[in-house]
Amino acid sequence: MKKITILSVGSVREKYYQNAIAEYSKRLSKDIKLEFTELPAKSFSEKDSLIAKKQDSQRVLEFLNKNKSSKVFLLSENGEELDSVQFSKKIFSFNEEIIFVIAGALGFDFEVLKNYKKISLSKMTFLHEMAKVILVEQIYRAVNIEKGKRYHY
Repeated sequence: MKKITILSVGSVREKYYQNAIAEYSKRLSKDIKLEFTELPAKSFSEKDSLIAKKQDSQRVLEFLNKNKSSKVFLLSENGEELDSVQFSKKIFSFNEEIIFVIAGALGFDFEVLKNYKKISLSKMTFLHEMAKVILVEQIYRAVNIEKGKRYHY
């Protein structure tokens, strides 16, 4: 069974996002071992936001360094844009565990995380909670595309 981890800085607070994530996770449970790891976001003020961003990214890097055999993708509006079929092909082209990383409110310090590929859910920027819902839905869609089910219209 394919394993996918969604690593995020910050937690999902809104109940409606939690419910959507739980529903897609339940639907995926037969096909994908889906895990969520949430790193606490560093609190910051305007004057120390760059330091907090670097610290958040450093904690992400520490997690990724413990999972070196995994395929890693940072979610970024500047990343590779894929349609749903391309996304499905990409995630099913690897045998390794996949880790998708969602930044917190400050984004990523790409100097810290420069060695990882970036993919985009959109050119737009989303709340990290919303990005997590969209990502989980796209993973669900990718599984259905891979299985040949009619989920892509």
